[in-house]
Amino acid sequence: MGSLDDSFAVHNLNNISCSMGEVTNSQQQKKKIVIGDDSYVLEDVLHLSDYISNLPTYTNPLQHNPSYSVVKQYFVDEDDTVAEKVVVHKNSPRGLHFRRAGPCQKVYFEPDDVYACIVTCGGLCPGLNTVIREIVCGLHYMYGVSRVMGIDGGYRGFYSKNTIPLTPKVVNDIHKRGGTILGTSRGGHVTKKIVDSIQDRGINQVYIIGGDGTQRGAAVIFEEIRRRGLNVAVAGIPKTIDNDIPVIDKSFGFDSAVEEAQRAISAAHVEATSFENGIGLVKLMGRDSGFIAMYATLASRDVDCCLIPESPFYLEGSGGLFEYIEHRLKDNGHMVIVIAEGAGQELVSESLKSTDPSGNKLLQDVGLWISERIKEHFSKQKKMLINLKYIDPTYMIRAIPSNASDNVYCTLLAQSAVHGAMAGYTGFTVGPVNNRHAYIPFNRIIEKQNKVVITDRMWARLLSSTNQPSFLRTRVDIIKANKDEEPPTQLSDDSMTDDNLMEKQILAK
Repeated sequence: MGSLDDSFAVHNLNNISCSMGEVTNSQQQKKKIVIGDDSYVLEDVLHLSDYISNLPTYTNPLQHNPSYSVVKQYFVDEDDTVAEKVVVHKNSPRGLHFRRAGPCQKVYFEPDDVYACIVTCGGLCPGLNTVIREIVCGLHYMYGVSRVMGIDGGYRGFYSKNTIPLTPKVVNDIHKRGGTILGTSRGGHVTKKIVDSIQDRGINQVYIIGGDGTQRGAAVIFEEIRRRGLNVAVAGIPKTIDNDIPVIDKSFGFDSAVEEAQRAISAAHVEATSFENGIGLVKLMGRDSGFIAMYATLASRDVDCCLIPESPFYLEGSGGLFEYIEHRLKDNGHMVIVIAEGAGQELVSESLKSTDPSGNKLLQDVGLWISERIKEHFSKQKKMLINLKYIDPTYMIRAIPSNASDNVYCTLLAQSAVHGAMAGYTGFTVGPVNNRHAYIPFNRIIEKQNKVVITDRMWARLLSSTNQPSFLRTRVDIIKANKDEEPPTQLSDDSMTDDNLMEKQILAK
């Protein structure tokens, strides 16, 4: 992997001071920390040479690639890193960094020796075929790799399905289609069978495309490969239409989903404005994170109320949803509501505990449920005639091809993953961090979900755009939200009023 700058010290987590927090043994095995001056910390990804000795290196074929001849600097510097946070204070430490993605001067695979496989898991998402295409074309045109196969049907395809040979000719037009040509599924993760198949087939590069559950599976596969001492690079490409993967700026398919959601919102607006007391209700994706609903609402400007999982709401009483609907109908004569699929689930049913094969909690149709509740409330209690139209475009959005923005983004993701695997890095997910692509250890991607911060400026912008209430009942609710979520800034104790101190004491109890 080459030597690091002399000012850096590479540590196993066992040697890091307790101030960095306690970690479990499994976390210790997965982390590789580099500490430099001025509180600089690099959370690096593992390299094949970390557990396999005397690996040969080769000159990167890009040096002789005519497409790259115009580039002033082909390769990323070995010490190039990407800061996790770019907004810092004058005296704050330099903070946590990740290894910058890109081609390296030395590679650890001969092109003729590479046998790569690609698998897609989980739900559909715009851009899956684009990522598949660009991995195949990147390996072929940049590095001269000719042996690439697709795993049919998700993780279980490693041991129960046929494989699909992938060449630039096969994948040439697939980016114009929705879905995935490889097929997908949930569950089916049997680590031993998967790694046995990888080992038996002689595969030495594994590209895994999927969401947080898929990346957890990829992390387990990587650990088993490392335990066996196999010379196999494992690279993850994070996929979730909900944009709920942490660390990275956004996930692919998100822009396409927001753009397509506009069509449903526009249709709901037309329906609502065409009838007296018309209500257009649109349910969008977002099991645990309301990013699609929030961004589609902000982009549309036709939405009067946006409901997301991160912001609890209530129906009846002062400040509730029913009261707000009544006010909007009296003021405007119509209303558009956007609701994320995971919003209000605690109101729908507290008894639903079943899960799908991936371990995701099965959700009830909150859109249909709230439609019936709204109709019931205004017909029986308010004696008010309303005309409600419910639109659920979920599967239409998931199945579309990616738009121009996502196509470019998918290309960068795929090529960054290929560069990393060829350079011998393994056990990583690739993604943009502050607009620079980086290699991120699996553990950082799967440790939590990315969620809308309802005490942040973006949610405030939405509330200002829709003029909806926050649905937080009291000021103590607001402070609880601030306590659960890291705020942009914090008041010092000296700046607190007596009310602030009293509420702080209440929350402490």
